[in-house]
Amino acid sequence: MKLLFVLKKHSPLGLMLVFPILGAIYAAVNQPGEKVYSLVTPFDQMVPFIKWFIIPYAFWIFYIYICLLFFYKRDRHAYYLTLVTYVVSALISYGIYSVFQTTVPRPYIQDNDIVSELVRYMYQRDQPFNCFPSIHVFSSYLMMKSLYKSTFKTKINQMLIYGMSTLIIVSTMFVKQHVLLDVVGGILLAEVVYRFVSRLQIVVAARKKRQSNIGVGL
Repeated sequence: MKLLFVLKKHSPLGLMLVFPILGAIYAAVNQPGEKVYSLVTPFDQMVPFIKWFIIPYAFWIFYIYICLLFFYKRDRHAYYLTLVTYVVSALISYGIYSVFQTTVPRPYIQDNDIVSELVRYMYQRDQPFNCFPSIHVFSSYLMMKSLYKSTFKTKINQMLIYGMSTLIIVSTMFVKQHVLLDVVGGILLAEVVYRFVSRLQIVVAARKKRQSNIGVGL
């Protein structure tokens, strides 16, 4: 009985099971199409390849899970808002990938150390076609945005989340998984969708409140 109570109490965490579904959709659209575009700029050509940045890049999905669990524990509203924004942003990204496919040139990895092996593994696991906008970027920026708008931000959690999110965002360029426009696109996507979902939540909450007041009046 106690286990059932705990499961029921924390059932909203089950919404995170949407991630495997999103992953399957991502894999389906991460294939070369008839026409692939390049958004590489002179700035991107000047950005060096730094293999050590593959560590925060690879840690990304675990970081997102940790942030969502933290938001869930501190404020359910922030948890729902962040998760819905993530899902909507991901679906929009997949739609863009299916009609406007871009790619990023990758360097040849010669070294055989463990970090280089990790880079090769990530390159093999993730085809270089789902680039604009960057999912790593929009989701990492979203964690910063959600914390900034929350009521539970502190100097410590701001330092940790802002710092890690920034590290992941810049890592996408240093490991040559994304270019500058992918980063800009990811940030703009998260910003627009967050505002839309946030306002939608306000409208829904106001409507429920009006319906509740009508019910009380009757």
